[in-house]
Amino acid sequence: MKTRKGVQKIYAEVAGTYEIVNHVLTLGLDTYWRKKAVREVLKVPGTLLMDMCSGTGEIAQYLKKETGSQAHIVSVDFSFPMLRLAKLKPCANRILFVLGDGLSLPFPDRVFDSIVISFATRNLNVRREILIEHLKEFHRVLKPEGRFINLETSQPSNALVRNLFHLYIKWAIVPVGSFFSGSRPGYRYLAHTIPRFYPAREYQRILHESGFASVCYRTYLFGVAALHSAVK
Repeated sequence: MKTRKGVQKIYAEVAGTYEIVNHVLTLGLDTYWRKKAVREVLKVPGTLLMDMCSGTGEIAQYLKKETGSQAHIVSVDFSFPMLRLAKLKPCANRILFVLGDGLSLPFPDRVFDSIVISFATRNLNVRREILIEHLKEFHRVLKPEGRFINLETSQPSNALVRNLFHLYIKWAIVPVGSFFSGSRPGYRYLAHTIPRFYPAREYQRILHESGFASVCYRTYLFGVAALHSAVK
């Protein structure tokens, strides 16, 4: 189990190559899925939107490009090197960047219209109860009827597909990630988090346990990724 500081160290090591490795490992599908998540956010009108665990700010960029001056985008992450790279992107001067911890967000209750998180929830899954604590904190800062959008790897329901997916994780992520980033321990940890995350239906139950309602989801690529939408 990695400590918070240990995970921060990992993301500091891989920050510079994180996006390119994601694109290579998913054959670019991660970009397509992120844009799907953004479209889900934009289904509901809102003027204050959070990209949680924003990393290098891909979702925040898409949100700002789509909303222009109609919405304020807040990009939150606990990794300063990641946020530093996000601030170099084209729309960065119109995004508010916050260095923050998902267990104790520096915002009052009921202020955000939507929160979106992409491919980072599994890093919050130290234990099921810790994940629920994070989700309850996201719930706290959402307005009533606010929307939580969660894009994450999942577990295919078909056993053969699931086993092939796990083999791919085992044999591809560490070599490819370490080749580009130079951080073998970093990608060993990231590869470890993927098989441990929940099937889409189980994660739906966890969102309900955390106080969310109207939780629905769709899966992609035979279930290797899932997009959940929940309402406060």
